[in-house]
Amino acid sequence: MIEQVAIAFEHKDYQTAAKLLRQLLKESPENPWVQFYQGRLYEVSQKRREAENIYRQLLRSTQNNKIVTLARQGLQRIQEIEQEERQRAIAQATAEPGNTEQGILILEPLSNELKAQAAAKFAEIMQLDPYSARLVLPSRSWKFYRIGRVGELQFYGTQLQQAGIPCFWTAISAIEQIQVFQVRNFSASQPKATAICCNQTNQVGSLTFDWSEVSARVMGLLPIFEEVVDIDARRKLERKTQTQDYIQFCDLHLPSRRCILRLYDHGYEFQQGVEVSPTASQNTIRINWNNLLDWVNLYLPEVKIWADFTHFAETVLEQKEMLDNLQSHIHLYRREETNWDPAFHLYSGLIFIQGMPKT
Repeated sequence: MIEQVAIAFEHKDYQTAAKLLRQLLKESPENPWVQFYQGRLYEVSQKRREAENIYRQLLRSTQNNKIVTLARQGLQRIQEIEQEERQRAIAQATAEPGNTEQGILILEPLSNELKAQAAAKFAEIMQLDPYSARLVLPSRSWKFYRIGRVGELQFYGTQLQQAGIPCFWTAISAIEQIQVFQVRNFSASQPKATAICCNQTNQVGSLTFDWSEVSARVMGLLPIFEEVVDIDARRKLERKTQTQDYIQFCDLHLPSRRCILRLYDHGYEFQQGVEVSPTASQNTIRINWNNLLDWVNLYLPEVKIWADFTHFAETVLEQKEMLDNLQSHIHLYRREETNWDPAFHLYSGLIFIQGMPKT
């Protein structure tokens, strides 16, 4: 009867093949030829996952060289069809206006309990092996995953979301459009707050806002590097760069005004404006900064604080070209440029975009 099934497939008489296979599956379900033709029937019926599972099972279980070759050919056909469909879908997505510009795809954390199941789906969508996929998926904080055309990222991101893998994507231009004001001090706090700040061209002005407008607080430590002289294992002098200190940043997001108020410990005028500490002139910068954060917290007790910048930065610092082209709006004195500055603005900008009302 197997010969009759083969003849039916040669003549593309799939109805007859299906009828014969139903009988064979009852009589000889373990016969590898029966299993192979069942896989072929699934394949021509567009049930590719079922066909792929049978082909892979045959590769693991049978020693018949002919069946092994045919199963491999079946898998290759499925992969080629899916690759063509993927390319067509990406081409269609990127053809839409605005979808050709550069964007980034961010993976959101998953619990370790969900990782195993999610890794298999992630591997299938992104064409990775399951082990590598599990290593890619984050469990603690956001993770930069890919840069590319927004349409392509949307194609992959939508599939990931449908598979229960949390992620999001955005155009880099959306982050570049956010206005950033450097806060020097607060001149008033009630009934509304007034910030004395500088804009992108270093012009000083004031911005009055209601505390209820603040949607998020973003905290971050930016390292300060210094070149030091040390003695190596051979007792020779060597120059190397070390982290000597950290500058503390706090961004306040005002999405209704599409702007960020950026504060940092070495740039805030603690002895000007509203008194945040009665002994500001006698305190260290660290104490004054902590007092400022406590003061801000009085007015924003329910606003979410984002403080996973360092973990996120470790996933994106190697994206030199992207970060080099992203204005950081951070004005620290540095001997050399560092990717840490635009990485913080990227992190804060992504949180800002995610907090915007979806249209």
